Amino acid sequence: MSSIIIYCRPGFESDAAAEITHHANERDVGGFVKAKPNAGYIIFQCYDEAEAEMMVRKMPFSQLVFARQWFVGKLVNNMPIDDRVTAIAEGVDDFPLCGELRVETPDTNEGKELQKFCKKLSVPLRKQLVANETLLANEVKNRPVMHVLFLSNSAAYVGYSYSYNNSPYYMGILRLKMPKDAPSRSTLKLDEAFHVFVPEEEREERVQSGMRGVDLGACPGGWTYQLVRRGMMVQAIDNGPMADSLMETGQVKHLREDGFKFRPEKRNIHWLVCDMVEKPTKVTDLMIDWAVNDFVKEIIFNLKLPMKKRFDSVYQCMEMIRTELESYGVKYALQAKHLYHDREEVTVHLQVLRVPQNLYS
Repeated sequence: MSSIIIYCRPGFESDAAAEITHHANERDVGGFVKAKPNAGYIIFQCYDEAEAEMMVRKMPFSQLVFARQWFVGKLVNNMPIDDRVTAIAEGVDDFPLCGELRVETPDTNEGKELQKFCKKLSVPLRKQLVANETLLANEVKNRPVMHVLFLSNSAAYVGYSYSYNNSPYYMGILRLKMPKDAPSRSTLKLDEAFHVFVPEEEREERVQSGMRGVDLGACPGGWTYQLVRRGMMVQAIDNGPMADSLMETGQVKHLREDGFKFRPEKRNIHWLVCDMVEKPTKVTDLMIDWAVNDFVKEIIFNLKLPMKKRFDSVYQCMEMIRTELESYGVKYALQAKHLYHDREEVTVHLQVLRVPQNLYS
């Protein structure tokens, strides 16, 4: 199989295409992109089958910003309407033994119309795959994940990803419920970011009750809400009003200041979050300043993207962070993701691991 199938948000196919092409070029992997506007997925067609499998196995999925999910696969087309199970089972007979089956669709209106059909098909398909010994009877997390991406009633891409190098979520989407008492829907972006960027086994240690947080551009408090619900004491920085419900918790101190000018009096901040509407490079410069001066341990912030060249904008900001922090000798971990709850923006996570003391003492 020489195709890498990549899910993305509809409308961001060109960005996902630019991104996978960039990473393939870095690894001297030859290929080309097949994409349709608003399809919710793209195909990177490798010239070499071994290189396609190598990319999905070895290139860190966490490095991909615009990809929700990916797998190496092939197209099974013109399936008989009365026996799609057999057609799929025959198409995957040379796959490695998989520990999980996901029957999915693109995140489009057309895809949503296939959802009920996919759920219905999953049961007999799973039974047949288990009988054929291409799928384990019980889910096993350390085995490859089999994907069946239906494009229509008679066509689907079938393939597999590696459980240690993919999205753990169905269709690559973490669906969250909107809290009734949250001040704004933007709260879901930060909630999703904590799940995506902080591994579950580290969450209890890194996101603790009693920690100190700062929210730049906090009004009306959608992101502050997520810090408060996790038990943090928060400085909310914004000239606008905060939700009364947050102020009544006793965990929030509202400072009517410019988020770009505010700096903490002490270096005891665990989390800085920022969802301010400003040029991506200006926000990035601000985050670099906080990191280099050792004001904070971890940062989550959003980059509001331009209408065109969104991939270029994100990678420019990511490179700014890497270049500046490395020039100052700061050790760090950096990730970025176009989250499900994001729209024309990308969420970035920066963990500051060590700052040379002579930078700020």
